[in-house]
Amino acid sequence: MRRRLAAALIVPALMLTAACGGGDDAAKKKDASASPTDSASQAPAPKPVSDASPMPTVAGDAGKKPTITIPKGDPSGKFVVKTLTAGTGQEVKKDDLAVTKYTGKIWKSGKDLAGSYDQGGVPQVIPAGSQTYIPAFSEAVLGQKVGARVLVVAPPAAAFGAAGKQELGVSGTDNLVFVLDIDSVMPKKVEGTQSAIPSDLPQIKADKDEAATISVPKNDPPKKLVDQVLVEGKGAEVKSGQTVYMQYSGATWKPNEGLPQAKLFDTSWKTGAPFSTVIGQGQVIEGWDKGLVGKKVGSRVLLVIPPEQGYKDKAQGADIPANSTLVFVVDIVGAM
Repeated sequence: MRRRLAAALIVPALMLTAACGGGDDAAKKKDASASPTDSASQAPAPKPVSDASPMPTVAGDAGKKPTITIPKGDPSGKFVVKTLTAGTGQEVKKDDLAVTKYTGKIWKSGKDLAGSYDQGGVPQVIPAGSQTYIPAFSEAVLGQKVGARVLVVAPPAAAFGAAGKQELGVSGTDNLVFVLDIDSVMPKKVEGTQSAIPSDLPQIKADKDEAATISVPKNDPPKKLVDQVLVEGKGAEVKSGQTVYMQYSGATWKPNEGLPQAKLFDTSWKTGAPFSTVIGQGQVIEGWDKGLVGKKVGSRVLLVIPPEQGYKDKAQGADIPANSTLVFVVDIVGAM
């Protein structure tokens, strides 16, 4: 579902996106790093242990990219989650969203995997214990405290499974090594009383930890971009060039049909974690860039995006016809 979401939002001309032909290809920006959001492993993951032999060593100060040294010999084959530095902050509980910076290597080749500390890298928001993420990340953060540094040795069953991750040079038999630095716990959604919405705009219900409901009125959609703040956040204003983390639900406005509840074409809630993107730099459709830059972290925003700031006359599969007006409800839960 996350791949479908990126296909719905990311413009085809992304410099870092292999977007030839649209569809799932538009989501391949995520594949430029060892992101845990790609998929969970195919086989059931083994339960993690706290140590095994041999083990990699890790050097470097907290908050900076660690240096991982792979020992000689083959890995144990065990799924190892070892706390190198115990955190002193909030404990990460199941389904919490852990904001984590990571560094990785392939055991056999010693090849570095692009991570959060590399140029262009960003923190990963990991739903603790989630089956939608690879266990090397989701299980590693579970039960840790903010401020912790964790060493992970992941056999294929705890990483990308028997299929591997060919674009990263990871085979189906490779053991991977990661170091995770747990920075914070991100809220799952925006909190606060939602303001009233004019009757000629879509009505939104988003009070639960699940996809929002969007009800579209009978009148025709507006011709100009609507970016109405429904809940005013207390955080900093989102700036162009920041990576923004959002929970959202999206639907198309079908004029004059007056549907009691619009069918969502996508939602971040089905992935277990917020959607993240660089904002204001053309990595998403124009309506998102113009409608979200300047809003405050912690805000809920209703976006009604006319075709010329969305996909114009280009259909995006059966769910988004050509010349569609798009409706999104967006909770801005973080920006970095």
